[in-house]
Amino acid sequence: MAEEQFKPAAMEVEGAEAAASKPRFRMPVDSDNKATEFWLFSFARPHMSAFHLSWFSFFCCFLSTFAAPPLLPLIRDTLGLTATDIGNAGIASVSGAVFARVAMGTACDLVGPRLASAAIILLTTPAVYCSAIIDSASSYLLVRFFTGFSLASFVSTQFWMSSMFSPPKVGLANGVAGGWGNLGGGAVQLLMPLVFEAIRKIGSTPFTAWRVAFFIPGLMQTCSAIAVLAFGQDMPDGNYRKLHKSGDMHKDSFGNVFRHAVTSYRGWILALTYGYCFGVELAVDNIIAQYFFDRFGVKLSTAGFIAASFGMANIVSRPGGGLLSDWLSSRFGMRGRLWGLWVVQTVGGVLCVVLGMVDYSFGASVVVMILFSFFVQAACGLTFGIVPFVSRRSLGLISGLTGGGGNVGAVLTQLIFFHGSKYRTETGIKYMGLMIIACTLPITLIYFPQWGGMFVGPRPGATAEDYYNREWTAEERERGYNTGSVRFAENSVREGGRSGSQSKHTVPVESSPANV
Repeated sequence: MAEEQFKPAAMEVEGAEAAASKPRFRMPVDSDNKATEFWLFSFARPHMSAFHLSWFSFFCCFLSTFAAPPLLPLIRDTLGLTATDIGNAGIASVSGAVFARVAMGTACDLVGPRLASAAIILLTTPAVYCSAIIDSASSYLLVRFFTGFSLASFVSTQFWMSSMFSPPKVGLANGVAGGWGNLGGGAVQLLMPLVFEAIRKIGSTPFTAWRVAFFIPGLMQTCSAIAVLAFGQDMPDGNYRKLHKSGDMHKDSFGNVFRHAVTSYRGWILALTYGYCFGVELAVDNIIAQYFFDRFGVKLSTAGFIAASFGMANIVSRPGGGLLSDWLSSRFGMRGRLWGLWVVQTVGGVLCVVLGMVDYSFGASVVVMILFSFFVQAACGLTFGIVPFVSRRSLGLISGLTGGGGNVGAVLTQLIFFHGSKYRTETGIKYMGLMIIACTLPITLIYFPQWGGMFVGPRPGATAEDYYNREWTAEERERGYNTGSVRFAENSVREGGRSGSQSKHTVPVESSPANV
């Protein structure tokens, strides 16, 4: 009898041991359950499913925001738009997202990227559908303004990837997710003319066909938001609400998140430089099809194809920038990431100047534009190879400020160089390149005490734990609220460079004072 009672108990113990030994995730993870590998064609939950949901939802938002420019000659003729009307609408399309991105960053810090992303996508979808009923310059400006708010989903994309992937892979993950999302800016240049032609061939008039065409990006955006809500997960260990309830994650306050973000000079510098890589990309998306159509007299479909090649370069250029950032980190640490960003973005500025100078040649303009697209988009990937290391407590808001800086750069560029008839378009492009070169210089001022900067090495004795723990009070550290920051510091050893000098200063998570 005793033997029979012992057998079920033994079986229960064996079952418990088997369950404990079974890995929680299909992908290899670090001590913070962030993925240490990047399986591009996998949908493994929660890491890779979050990746595919984030880039596709951002892709749909980009598609909606820039659905109008490929059809602009038709819209212009129907509504009687002037050059000033077109310039104002272009500015409106990217200006709204400035504040939306900052708000999105805060929302990600407080409620998580899943709810924040789905909310902004669903709130802006009605504006996409309303594009079909515009009848004046003011209504055209309004739909472009409100649709542009959806670009704030970029922030949730970058925050989500930084929450799912370990430091050695975060540059690649951010680069591919952001790049494939930005791909919408190129894809829409091909999609909208094709949709227009298909609707027109069915029997619609041009007046009706371009209006009906806007339902395609609207439906795609709606479906992407539903998918994020249904299949997304905020963190490797679960959604924010569950983690807050269980006590596994500290529920932070807006005041603390805001204070640590706005007092970081590194975040402000990255916001400035991002304004002249991603901001320039947005400005070019708004003007490039019309530039080739008007300057070289090509067909609308040809101008759309050329403009699409600029955005389509994102399929490799921005991911390439993220991959380059991670590779430079593996050899030279954070200093390599900083040098890589400065060099690539400066070369992009030089190519932009050249693009404005070769307006006499159609072939040369196309070739230089493609080269320029690779460098300016790679700089975007390199930027977000650095952003996750600026702050852990205010990661969302730092991402939002940087992303918002991109939109500020786009607004200023449009306003200064492509608004009205002050400059010819080719002249504006040349001056835009000079602005890129100038606004990239402040990267030289970024310095991390534990890793160094472009020209100065790390401070002796400085550690990543000290750097990230400064965001927490002694009482908060005592309660263990900084556990995630300490784990991130532990997994960021490589940012010290190949020498591994940083590793001797690393405090294991298990013995950290915050966890005692």
